[in-house]
Amino acid sequence: MAETKGWVGKIAHVDLTTRQVRIIDSEPYVQWLGGHGLASALFWDFCEDKTIKPFDPRNLIVVAGNPFSGTLVPTAGARAEITGIGAFADHEWYTRSSMGGRIAGGMKRAGFDAFMVTGRSETPVWINVIDGVITFEDASGLWGLDAWDTQKQIMDQITGGAKDGEWYRVPGSKHMTMSRPAVMCITPISERLGRIGGIVHDANHIAAQTGFGAVWGSKNLKAVSFTGTQTFGIADPTRLLALRRELYIRRDYKIDRPDEVPYDPFVQYHQYNIPGQGNVLGNFNYLPHRPEACEGCPTACRSIFPDSKANEAYCIVLSWGRGNIDSEETGRKNADLLNRWGINAWEVDTPTYLYSLYKRGLAGPGKKIDTGDLDFKKFGTHEFARALMEKMVKREDCGDQLADGVVRAAKAWGTWEEDSTTGELTHPQWGYGEHYSPQVETDWSFGSIFGERDINEHSFNHWVYWMPKATITLLHIPPMLTAEGLVNMLSRTANGLDPRCWDYSEENAYSDYRIECVYYYRHWTRVWEQSLTFCDWGWGGARINVNDPYHDYFIDLDDYGCQLYKAVTGLDMTKEESYEIGRRIWNLDKAIWVLQGRHRDDEVFANYVYERPNPEDALYPMYINGEWTYASGKGRVLDREKFEDFKGRYYQREGWDPATGWPTRKTLEELNLKQVADTLEAAGKLGAAND
Repeated sequence: MAETKGWVGKIAHVDLTTRQVRIIDSEPYVQWLGGHGLASALFWDFCEDKTIKPFDPRNLIVVAGNPFSGTLVPTAGARAEITGIGAFADHEWYTRSSMGGRIAGGMKRAGFDAFMVTGRSETPVWINVIDGVITFEDASGLWGLDAWDTQKQIMDQITGGAKDGEWYRVPGSKHMTMSRPAVMCITPISERLGRIGGIVHDANHIAAQTGFGAVWGSKNLKAVSFTGTQTFGIADPTRLLALRRELYIRRDYKIDRPDEVPYDPFVQYHQYNIPGQGNVLGNFNYLPHRPEACEGCPTACRSIFPDSKANEAYCIVLSWGRGNIDSEETGRKNADLLNRWGINAWEVDTPTYLYSLYKRGLAGPGKKIDTGDLDFKKFGTHEFARALMEKMVKREDCGDQLADGVVRAAKAWGTWEEDSTTGELTHPQWGYGEHYSPQVETDWSFGSIFGERDINEHSFNHWVYWMPKATITLLHIPPMLTAEGLVNMLSRTANGLDPRCWDYSEENAYSDYRIECVYYYRHWTRVWEQSLTFCDWGWGGARINVNDPYHDYFIDLDDYGCQLYKAVTGLDMTKEESYEIGRRIWNLDKAIWVLQGRHRDDEVFANYVYERPNPEDALYPMYINGEWTYASGKGRVLDREKFEDFKGRYYQREGWDPATGWPTRKTLEELNLKQVADTLEAAGKLGAAND
């Protein structure tokens, strides 16, 4: 039984090679909070060789919940963090992904705080976790099925075919429940080791940007299912409910009180805050649809459609392969297949890049880049998108290379060097596509290059990019906050950082202010978004209280987070302590990357970032000629020498060796990571002291 409230007390370690299960006590890992911190600590302790490649059977994949999982903590009760050596990025670093829906709560109800899997099964297998009991099931009949059919068959087997809302007896137990098994599974593209294959849960909760689906495929692991009726303690349930109610009153949109909102949040808040609209980057008002939420979340940002097509789909997934003809419906149909077939939709430029190669005469039927029977006259239609996806899933013709991602395909075709310099391919770091301008939104791009993947974190981005875009550019109305008001508010929400930390002018791009912004942001997200798993949209995105009818807009998320942590666990944690825990997790991750061969010379952007002027005319807060204003960074490039200087200064701020980017013993021991320092020193990769 767990000593700390909010924890079940057990962690499962499954070896697919030997079919052995080891149960580990959670209590020694409470200090890591859960989620990413817990997963990284477990990876460090139980992955004996961290230099292996992703498809090595010894690769360890960790699915980790936290004390908030399965509770009513707003936006944090559902998300699970997944870590391991990923197959997608270039290079193949230790990496992270996450998943909402019902996995984290389902795992804890099944009896575990985290679930680790290593080894390789000789035959296809799925793992059935029911009330603390783990069994290995034959998956030969599931191999080749898509995500939805796989989940349905597993659910029917466990529930006896019970429908939603019906009670069923938990197998091997006297208990009954209406909670569906929480199933995460892979699809045929991952079975064939396609690196853009994801792990899918429900309709469209998918860990896709890391290639973990292909890692499961290499292990012959089709699915993991969590079912159970286990419980865990909450330190102060009354306080938890009071905090949830307070946060709901303060920051959630009230559909019955729309006049309390200063702007229409469908645009202003980037479509996340009206239940059922979701972040869909499209207008589906012509369709009746209802809201759908991750477990325990009051926001309900996803949509369920009457024909089920694109259920739970969001954001860029609805843009993959769609053209100008019947654009919304084409996007919905494409999204439906992407989700069902487990394809990483963030490879959004796959169809357009292939079409560009076709127009340039490099791709086509029978050419070096053989596209088989693809009909490029139908480019932009659902028919073309489906045919291309089928080739990727089956690894046929050009689909064989594209199943590993656009960057790997371009390198195989010999087009990478040219196209990553001209900007025909905009993948700035680690093989990930450009999310926001790397030359302008440098807190995002620098965070990505100092990490191991596109950070995909919108805590500040909601405000510095989308707020002026929604109001000034799209609605042609004054912004909710002036540029000066915005940076001052961001400073208040970020524990008093200097407002110049959010100055996106070219003059400030390499300043010490930017260093402080990146330093704070890397540690903050490791704790609040990735370890205690507050939703990037619903928590970090609500950094400014847009729904405040009194127009004060300030909300201290970190203080609320600490109060919620105390209510659930009974443990005290200050904001400052949380940032130090985030710094500890960030340094542990850095140590893993260093063991894998990371050096400062690897942390370099693609050529176009330095050579092609930024084409986007987006507005950001900038301090120009002594005044704050919203201005464009169009035409900007990143200066190589200035970035290299910035990089060394940032390393010094983190306590790393500026010559190598490796953590020093002093820094690691300050963070109670002496064992990590010893391991790096033994490998000859401990940073030199930089006092």
